[in-house]
Amino acid sequence: MAYRHLASQRDGFIERLTLSRPEVRNAFNEEMIAELRAWASGIAADPDVRVVVISGAGPVFCAGADLAWMAKTAGYTEVENVEDARRASEMFAAVDSLPVPVIGRIHGAALGGGAGLTAVCDIAVAETDTTFGFTEVKLGLIPAVISPFVLAKIGRSAARELFLTGRRFSAAHALDIGLVHDVVPREDLDAAVDRLVGDVAAAGPHAISAAKRLIADIWDRSADEAREHTAAALAQRRVSAEGQEGLRAFLEKRRPRWSLP
Repeated sequence: MAYRHLASQRDGFIERLTLSRPEVRNAFNEEMIAELRAWASGIAADPDVRVVVISGAGPVFCAGADLAWMAKTAGYTEVENVEDARRASEMFAAVDSLPVPVIGRIHGAALGGGAGLTAVCDIAVAETDTTFGFTEVKLGLIPAVISPFVLAKIGRSAARELFLTGRRFSAAHALDIGLVHDVVPREDLDAAVDRLVGDVAAAGPHAISAAKRLIADIWDRSADEAREHTAAALAQRRVSAEGQEGLRAFLEKRRPRWSLP
């Protein structure tokens, strides 16, 4: 499928998606949001994809909302704004719920919705000089649409400070609060992403999908509440063809058949 604001490239089992509006620092507008949701729907149904890497064209990963789009929404009715915000929420949810790992290659800046997109990446690697921010309150707005995904990633305490002040913060602080998982110099960014892709390639693809579902299912449950669910989930993996192959390979000291070079 051809996109206007995205560049999609298949590299074997890797789907490489690039936000491609560098002239506006890859900021979101309604068209880009619709394209991202359509892209995510296609990837969710594609059995050949085992990992996604999301990056941004030009000097910035994503600067949040496009100014022209924001000016347009200022003239919307409340009902129109609800529909517009719902479409954005559905896009973030579609990326968040992809059955394969989503790796964010973050550089330059990730502000507002760009920080939200970072939050829905399962693993995010940031270049050392990247600036982050949930800056909506500086405009008299709130980070409402992205809040469920950000809170799940960084927790209430960090969100209280960052949502309420709207201050910009460093990649080092993003690492401290769990928004990103690694911070590296610019020249090492691609190598860091490639290492993560290699880790995914060595793991069972169905196990990864099941592990991702497991996190969503039990993260807010107590151990007692989760016990039956987790016991059943592990049992299903043990008797699955992939689980059986993984255990045999371990015992026979060889690579599983699903492990890719």
